[in-house]
Amino acid sequence: MPGGSFSKEVDVSIETIWDFVSDMNNWAPLVPGYIDHQILNDKQSTWKFRGDVGKLQKTVSMKIDITEWKKPTIVRFTLTGISEKVSGKGFFEAKRITDLQTKMTGNLDLTAKGLMGPVINPVLKTVIPKTAKRLTEAVVYKIIENQRVIARGY
Repeated sequence: MPGGSFSKEVDVSIETIWDFVSDMNNWAPLVPGYIDHQILNDKQSTWKFRGDVGKLQKTVSMKIDITEWKKPTIVRFTLTGISEKVSGKGFFEAKRITDLQTKMTGNLDLTAKGLMGPVINPVLKTVIPKTAKRLTEAVVYKIIENQRVIARGY
């Protein structure tokens, strides 16, 4: 299964990270290629995004199921293709370093199935690690940005 992880130390508390990642509305728009998402219930949503796989560009719809909420350390999810034959999983994990410093890890695994799977999966092996990094960095950046806004009193 093509996948990738990315970790970054951030100068915010583990609780601050949890407050952000425990709400899909906060991080869904940060997915590279994001177009739209709909919350179905506490643990399910659908996402639409533009995916670039090599020279192919497609609009992809996925169903996201939260499989684990473990406050304040982990959010695990599965991904199921609605418009494409793909499936996968991922997580955000936070590990306390100090009261005001946390190691944040994002992980994403995705596999294409069907007739195009053997063609697309080798490309996904290079794309998915970059996507995991970009998403994790975007989440960390947004958390830091939100903290700056709060600190300024806006």
